[in-house]
Amino acid sequence: MLTSLAAALVAATLSVPMLPPHGLPAQEPPPRSTSERPAPLNLNAATEAQLEALPGIGPATATRIVEYRKKNGPFKKAEDLMNVKGIGEKSFLKLKGLITVAPSRGDA
Repeated sequence: MLTSLAAALVAATLSVPMLPPHGLPAQEPPPRSTSERPAPLNLNAATEAQLEALPGIGPATATRIVEYRKKNGPFKKAEDLMNVKGIGEKSFLKLKGLITVAPSRGDA
């Protein structure tokens, strides 16, 4: 009798859904759709920190991108990024969908 009571208690405990510490059911964030992708990063307005967030862009490359922009003026097209030392066609193709070229506030 004691073992069947213990078994019933264990079964009842396992069937109760677990709640987070605050007592409310946990809600998962809605799945992201492809239309919710972050906006592309404007090469003409991006800071070094923002550039470093791009895949394959480290601190040195981010600095070179900003220096190139200061020396040569705003990027006219995204492909101009390949003129920066350290960014070849392979790197550019990884970045192409993540970047854009638009006038920065000071260039308009």
